[in-house]
Amino acid sequence: MSDRDKQLREAAYQEVETHKSLVESDRFRLGYHLMPPVGLLNDPNGFIQYKGVYHLFYQWNPFKTEHGAKFWGHYTSRDLVNWEHHEIALAPSDWFDKNGCYSGSAIEHNGKMYLFYTGNVKDEHNNRESYQVLVESEDGFTFDKKGVVVELPEGYTAHFRDPKVWKRDDYFYMVVGAQSEDLTGKAALLRSSDLYKWEHLGAIAGAHVGSLEDFGYMWECPDLFELDGEEVLILSPQGLEPEGMLYQNIYQAGYFIGKMDYENARFDHGEFVEMDRGFEFYAPQTTEDDQGRRLLFGWLGLPEEREEDHPTIEYKWIHAMTLPRELRVKDGKLYQLPVEELKKLRHDEVIYHNVVLNEEEQAFAGIDGERLEYELTFNENPSSEVTIQMRNHATITYSPEKKRLTLSRISFVDGKTIEERHCEISELKNLRVFLDSSSIEIFVNDGAEVFTARIYPAENEKNITFKTGQPTSVQLQAWMLY
Repeated sequence: MSDRDKQLREAAYQEVETHKSLVESDRFRLGYHLMPPVGLLNDPNGFIQYKGVYHLFYQWNPFKTEHGAKFWGHYTSRDLVNWEHHEIALAPSDWFDKNGCYSGSAIEHNGKMYLFYTGNVKDEHNNRESYQVLVESEDGFTFDKKGVVVELPEGYTAHFRDPKVWKRDDYFYMVVGAQSEDLTGKAALLRSSDLYKWEHLGAIAGAHVGSLEDFGYMWECPDLFELDGEEVLILSPQGLEPEGMLYQNIYQAGYFIGKMDYENARFDHGEFVEMDRGFEFYAPQTTEDDQGRRLLFGWLGLPEEREEDHPTIEYKWIHAMTLPRELRVKDGKLYQLPVEELKKLRHDEVIYHNVVLNEEEQAFAGIDGERLEYELTFNENPSSEVTIQMRNHATITYSPEKKRLTLSRISFVDGKTIEERHCEISELKNLRVFLDSSSIEIFVNDGAEVFTARIYPAENEKNITFKTGQPTSVQLQAWMLY
């Protein structure tokens, strides 16, 4: 380890110790979501199950609640519920990453863990260079940078980052988020037989590749995998203009389902679908575990969008991870569900059978508080509007007439403005909702749609109420969460 590396790590650890008590005193600190010990957390990185242990690395700026020269923080778990925070995995200490160890992925090969990430370099005029860097680990806890293995291929700007690596047959493949020289987003594919020497095969998808027209100016965090007989490309495009209810956030995260042609380096795909209809969700990354599940973490945040207005800033931290989710493909659509292990968090169960909701707001004993999960199942599709008010700051509304589900919240910028996000659904079968101290995740119709958001209620705002325009029979179940 170089002197520079040691200095950066020591400075980061000092920052944690200095502000630890302040961070822990914040009432908006999350209970069962992963968050930074101090500073700013963003993209999930290197998500992998290695030697029976789940490893989740993350983009981390320990010095500020702003973006800057990122480290890789490191969490591990054996059950996706109980997590341990470890020493810094990567620090921006070398010539090829001096302005940040940017996002990347992990793969296991011959018993070793290999990390790939983007080294970010800027000069005094803010001109950027990017390098794809390889790291080896014998144990998943100590890391040895091997240096640059991919320099910028021709045809792209320096916005070339976030390598995701996997093995197929005799080759390793790497998909990289990119911006081409015509300033449009692309997903670039590279191939290797040894993880060290990489051949650029070309852009597999993006503007003017296949039938896709201009679709944003940069594609971040691509992830390509097979699932339930389909091939899925997840990505986070930047620069999409709003279209009706779609693309309402500053940047989006979504997927294509299609067919990967490895011989000709092309991904033939259908329409882009947003993965999350809420306010804060970005840069998701997946892995396959030893049960054959495709698991996902997303960043419960967004870059650049009003980050300075989050009330956690004064407590020296910002952003978190989503709950871990299991992905499935059904009828050409990607579904997301909270992983089964999260049921370990439950206690103090309450059940209400065949409850009739009506036009009066109803509260139920045991269904309130800061940290809870509840499930609402409709015995038949509601014939009138459904409204669920949560902690006076977030509201779920379903309109059977418009066939629309809406999440509205009070803006954390001014505490007054009502913001809305929507999705179209033909019927409402069930809702599964997770509330944490300052977050909400809503899984609609067994994960066919998902809404993720931050909310910041007052300390005494813990109530949840339900009402419908016409009498509606439901099953209601809830749990407090540790």
